[in-house]
Amino acid sequence: MLTRREVLATGTAFTGYALSVETVLAQAIKTDTDGLVAGDDKISVAGFDVPVYEARPAGGSHHPIVLVISEIWGVHEYIRDSTRRFAKAGYYAIAPELFAREGGVAQIPNVQDVLKIVLAQKREQTLGDLKAAVDWAKTRPGVAAGKVGVTGWCWGGSTVYQEAAANPDIKAAVAWYGPPARPYQGASGPVTGFDLAKDIKVPFLGLYGARDQNPKPEDAQKFGEMLKQNGNKNVEIVIYPESGHGFHADYRPSYNKADADDAWTRCTGWFAKNLKG
Repeated sequence: MLTRREVLATGTAFTGYALSVETVLAQAIKTDTDGLVAGDDKISVAGFDVPVYEARPAGGSHHPIVLVISEIWGVHEYIRDSTRRFAKAGYYAIAPELFAREGGVAQIPNVQDVLKIVLAQKREQTLGDLKAAVDWAKTRPGVAAGKVGVTGWCWGGSTVYQEAAANPDIKAAVAWYGPPARPYQGASGPVTGFDLAKDIKVPFLGLYGARDQNPKPEDAQKFGEMLKQNGNKNVEIVIYPESGHGFHADYRPSYNKADADDAWTRCTGWFAKNLKG
């Protein structure tokens, strides 16, 4: 097992990972671009160029859109790889770099300094950039512009709640271990996922670990019940007994392959059911 700094020192293939990720494991999945069109681009949002990474099948048409929301580390190699995995499954996937205005976070070595940037970011800015990414995605080749899903991990998972409640283009949502109690600083005060449960009407799948402390499984269950109580009839909450936080993050010690594989099958199946029909 190598620490992030040892990885940099050895000049291995792991240099695409965020600097503040202390441990990068050699088991990290690497998805090729065979049969895909993938790469970086930029979207102009209020005069600022927001970087995005996109991936889609090289052929075919009417590919549903999956908006991919990163962890606190931004669009580093794990997020890019996951974006390619969605493309391999037949989706147009796009991952916007939501911390670009602050200069990005991938090069910051201290996770506490990363968190200062992430937690101070205004909710309106995050949602505005996500909306711009969806609007741009709808113009890309081969997409099904009316079929948009959203997914994300950790901070990205809790951002899924925000996006699913705010953007009417979203037709399905899958959140990976995002704390519903996490506050997003808005113009009228902090807004949590719990605050938004009444507004999330799209099919919702939540994937969580029973050994996680943020969110605790009780919070995940409570959030699912709140969605149902507010009239959402298409809600599924899955809690994996043997997993903690970050069980899908294949580059980290938290990775649980069996649960990650099962959750990925559920995620892509959820999108297939709700976006490809």
